[in-house]
Amino acid sequence: MRRAPRLHALLSRALAFGGLPPPPLPRAQLQGITEPGAASRLGAAFLARALATTGLPAPRRPRALQVQRITEPGAASRFGAAFLARGGFSTDASAAAQDSAKPATATGGEGGDGKSGKSEQGDAGKSVRGGPVSWLSFLLLLVTGGGIIVYYDKEKKRHIEELKNRTSAVKQEPSVGTAAIGGPFNLLNHDGKPVTQKDFFGKWTLLYFGFTHCPDICPDELQKMALAIDKIKEKAKMEVVPVFITVDPERDTVEQVRDYVNEFHPNLIGLTGTTDEIRKVARAYRVYYMKTEEEGSDYLVDHSIVMYLMNPKMEFVKFYGKNYDADSLADGIIKELKGHQ
Repeated sequence: MRRAPRLHALLSRALAFGGLPPPPLPRAQLQGITEPGAASRLGAAFLARALATTGLPAPRRPRALQVQRITEPGAASRFGAAFLARGGFSTDASAAAQDSAKPATATGGEGGDGKSGKSEQGDAGKSVRGGPVSWLSFLLLLVTGGGIIVYYDKEKKRHIEELKNRTSAVKQEPSVGTAAIGGPFNLLNHDGKPVTQKDFFGKWTLLYFGFTHCPDICPDELQKMALAIDKIKEKAKMEVVPVFITVDPERDTVEQVRDYVNEFHPNLIGLTGTTDEIRKVARAYRVYYMKTEEEGSDYLVDHSIVMYLMNPKMEFVKFYGKNYDADSLADGIIKELKGHQ
């Protein structure tokens, strides 16, 4: 009902501009105008009347396609706006004519079959459901990522196990050469008898360099050596000769060395000699030693803390540091003894 009064007002204004009286609009006609296409037909009749009054030729009958377009909702408003613009009316009238089509469009959307509204709602729903991320794709992403992580962790563990197996499976290859450790020497044992390296041929020998005035390290190492010797005999039924060589020849006489070695093991052999002889044997076995904190006759000797395992030919086999305890030292020596049988 709102479209007819607006169109009647616009047409009355157009006729008034041409000096014509406004057309009458009965109540019954207002109800007919609200029918689809009625506004277009009414507008065409008014325009024909206006043109006939002013002496202008009547408009040609439009083609079937144009007639069909004129009967579409809102066509009369567009046609009237074009006519007013052609007649030189202000743009306000054209804007009012175009605004009159908006309620008709809304009415048609509400009173029609609802296809337009449903289409818009469907498009909106489709855009939401068809977005770049959905719950299904997000779930697939999580499953895929979790699978990749589990697979990578499994492969990493398998690779580590392979490396461990390869390391443990590596066989002991015969060495190309032996370390330049050891050599001839001429010393005195704790009984005062001359001893050379040849006196130890045919026996496995474990050598340790120290001094009798050592406060703690040397006693600990010699005690560990004595325990390892007994464990080797008990476990492998093999004999290893323990030997102590002093690096303090100035104070470690034959008697001093004898009393010292007897405190640790009955089979422990103590060796001493002159300063030059001790320097020579220490150099042959790559042993470091030096006097420290000298105050008269009371001093300490800083030296290497290493045990040397020598084969029956008095050739170097392996050395053992302070980090070995009695059990690991015995097991390590037994392994070397069995490996060289």
